[in-house]
Order: sequence, then C-alpha cells, then structure tokens
Amino acid sequence: MNLNQLHYFVTLAHMEHYTKAAEQLSITQPSLSHAISMLEQELETSLFEKRGRNVVLTKYGRIFLEYVEEALGILESGIKKTKALTSETSGVIDLAYIYTLGSVFVPQLVGEFLRQHEEWDVKFHFTVGNTTDIIQGLKEEKYDLAFCSRKAKEPNVEFVPIGKEKLVVVVPKGHELGRKKSVNLQDTLKYPQVYFTKTSGLRPVIDALFEKIGGQPKIAYEIEEDASMAGLVSQNFGIAVMPKIPILKNLAVEVLDIGSPSYERYIYMAQLKNKYLAPVTKEFVEYIMSKYYKK
Repeated sequence: MNLNQLHYFVTLAHMEHYTKAAEQLSITQPSLSHAISMLEQELETSLFEKRGRNVVLTKYGRIFLEYVEEALGILESGIKKTKALTSETSGVIDLAYIYTLGSVFVPQLVGEFLRQHEEWDVKFHFTVGNTTDIIQGLKEEKYDLAFCSRKAKEPNVEFVPIGKEKLVVVVPKGHELGRKKSVNLQDTLKYPQVYFTKTSGLRPVIDALFEKIGGQPKIAYEIEEDASMAGLVSQNFGIAVMPKIPILKNLAVEVLDIGSPSYERYIYMAQLKNKYLAPVTKEFVEYIMSKYYKK
C-alpha cells in the first residue's frame, strides 16, 4: 500500500467513474484499475462494485474511505506545517538558556533579531534551566540552540564562546565584608555560603576558583537559580559567589568584586554538531556569531 494508491482510491470514490477519475489523476485507466485491484488484494476485500457504467463504494469501501481521508488530511497538515516551520522567512526557534541570561541578555538579543526581521513570521519557544538539563535537552533535540556553560565530555555538542560573565561576592547589608569594594576569595572561607547545585554550569567554575586558593567553602545551602540565591543572601542565609545580575540592585545586599584569584567566565552558544537547522534558525545563529563571536 502506498500514497498513490490511497489518492487514487479517494479520487475514484468521489468521481465513481474509472475514466473520469483517471483523467483527473492524469494516469491511464488500466493503471488506475491495477492500483485499485492491488489495494483490494492487500485489504482482502472489495472496495467498489459496479452500478451501470459507474462504480460505487461497498460497505467496506465507505468505512475505509473515512480512515483514508482522515489520514491524508493529517499528512497534508503535517506537510503544510513542516513547510511553514522550515521556510526561508518563517518558523519556530526552540531556544534554551541558563537563568542568569533571562532578564537582559536573551530578551535584548531576541528583540533585536526580530526587529531586524519584522517582515518575517518567526516565533521563539523559550526554556530556562541549568546547564546539565539544557545540554540533555539539546541532545534529545528538544532545543535548536542553547546559551549555557561549557560542559565537559560532550563530543557531539559544539560550544562557541559568545561573551563573558562577571562573578562577584554578594553579602547581606551590614555584613562585615560589605565595607570593602573588593575581596579576595580567601576572605570568604570563614562564612557560610549559599552555593550552586552540582547540576549548575557555574558549580565547576566556582569550585575551580576555590581550588586555586586551596580552600573549601562552607556550604550552608545549595540552590540552582541565581535570583533565588540572591534572595537568600539578602535574608542572611549566607554569602554567595555568583554572577552579577540586575536583580542585585533591588535587594538588601552588597556586591563586591573578586580581587583574586583571577578568572574568566564565558557564556557559550551550544548546538549539536552536524545537525540540520531550519533557515530562520540558521539566520539567527549567523546573527549571533556576527554580533558576539570574536575569533
């Protein structure tokens, strides 16, 4: 059974005449007769019966027609949807990103891209999460593209650095470290800390900073999301090493630069290697590369 046979069957069912149906399908009458005969053999039933010069559906042909028309309708919808999603000027981009990029970076980037392509019909589906979950979703093809930390031992994922993220020490208002504008990480070791969970892409980055100074932080609480971390710090649950995010300006905290050790914290664009990208997604990637990537 193939699609041609099903299309032939539907056309003949509606026209009820082999010659007219063959003309409509731009095939010969013997070809149509053969296709219908093969279909009936596969189904092991008669789909049509003669009525004068015409043919009409049998009881079983009418039942089969309902399912065939439904199936062909679904297929046609799928074809239209796929073409719409992968056309040169329309489609949906599934984008995932880490929490720290949700308030400014991603909204600005996507907003600028859409403004530059106002005549296009492009929509974004957004997912926010930690790096571990985002990379897993990327490998499962839930997302076309992601902004996250670099994750080791991911040979099928391409990571392109697109920017740096500043890390700071955040302490509650009135904390004794708050009198300084800058601190050495060594100065934080005696205080309880609100720390990122092991699934966070920032966890290995911050762990590496403490390894540089040969110290172990006093982890009092672990949390995944940075805005919640800042909220806990503001309520005296501990201090934190975290990205400098906009919400810090609105909380009862002091934000201190890290004097030492030196560090570089990059944000990466991640995508699967050798994966097909729809035209609008490819255009978005090229836009990001032209805007942020420096060789």
